[in-house]
Amino acid sequence: MPIFNPEIECAKESDIASLQLERLKASVQYAYDHVAHVREKCDAAHVGPGDIHKLSDIQKFPFTVKDEMREAYPYGLFAVPMRDIVRLHASSGTTGRHTVVGYTRKDLDIWTECVARVASAGGATADDIAQISFGYGLFTGGFGLHYGLEKIGAAVVPVSSGNTQRQINLMRDFGSTVLVSTPSYALYMAEAAEQMDAMKDIKLRVGLFGGEGSTEEMRAAIEKKWGMLATENYGLSEIIGPGVAGECPEKCGMHIAEDHFLLEIINPETGEVLPDGEWGELVITTLTREAVPMIRYRTRDISCIMRGKCACGRTSARIAKIRGRSDDMLIVRGVNIFPSQIESVLMSTPGIGPHYEIVVGREKFLDTLEVKVELSDASLLERFSELERLRERIRSRLKSTILVDARVTLVEPSTLKRFEGKAQRVTDLRKG
Repeated sequence: MPIFNPEIECAKESDIASLQLERLKASVQYAYDHVAHVREKCDAAHVGPGDIHKLSDIQKFPFTVKDEMREAYPYGLFAVPMRDIVRLHASSGTTGRHTVVGYTRKDLDIWTECVARVASAGGATADDIAQISFGYGLFTGGFGLHYGLEKIGAAVVPVSSGNTQRQINLMRDFGSTVLVSTPSYALYMAEAAEQMDAMKDIKLRVGLFGGEGSTEEMRAAIEKKWGMLATENYGLSEIIGPGVAGECPEKCGMHIAEDHFLLEIINPETGEVLPDGEWGELVITTLTREAVPMIRYRTRDISCIMRGKCACGRTSARIAKIRGRSDDMLIVRGVNIFPSQIESVLMSTPGIGPHYEIVVGREKFLDTLEVKVELSDASLLERFSELERLRERIRSRLKSTILVDARVTLVEPSTLKRFEGKAQRVTDLRKG
């Protein structure tokens, strides 16, 4: 597979570290000088740009969290005047306030470069026709992948999300070879394509997936249904959007754009920085962002950092597939459970489909856990003994994995809710 920027992506680790340190000093100074909120936080913590002498000195600085962006709504964290902003994006917030990010022309150029690297690493080329089934609008995914794919010369089909039958028709008629979507929507579209008897006419060979976490079992299901290579990429609007990191066909972690982002892994409870290879919460500092520089942004995403040359030829550090979010972790009867653990069990169990729902409740002051999952064959509902064996097999595997006994409900195919954007798999009835 082609490497979009081999000078950076294949650089020596020491050269990248030197570049990062140079840019870190400049970025921290820039944020301190141009963002009052950053300056006030640093002064309160008795730390400043002059305290950066080595990369690990970033640990002296306070974290940035999402609530700070909500409180600064809309432009309180911007480092440039609005006349220099050429694009605005935002992500939704549970408080009713969006987290707003802006881009200068330089920011957009950097974003496009980062996504071009991700798209190339994932297998896209100038010969491809890329169908983008991410939503276009304030969400960064659609526009981010759009410009990155155009940068490498691919023909872009900006379908956006929704209207799944039309998605399949365009995929077939236009000869789309690359699919950009969430993993859950890719499975939904595969189901629709099978029902339309369209699979035989579809030419997809590469999937570039993001916007939500997924398991290796879900990846395997996508690759089997579509007959294509499925790679994952990572990003978030607070940092830049998609393009922070992306997989190559070796699937041994997502290569980080280290010349633009400095990543750390911390213990999410104590804030202690963890060594490479240990799992914890991902923290990101931007090194080149003009409009909204970020210092030690807590992503809440759980991963680990890996180093060493990849078989693809890239030498950049990698992050492992996101295991979940620290704020999505469920605590059921005192046990920490990530939805991805449940998904791994379900996706590797024959006889059931890829669609499921996790329902957490409370009865008589005790937590309850129910896992609803679709059968792949509706006729199994008529064979009670087989149905019970399957239910018990899933229940037993779940208990050994998550250490909590869950009620397993098997339902008919095509009865659970489908998602065209980020899948909402968990319903927690204990909240509110």
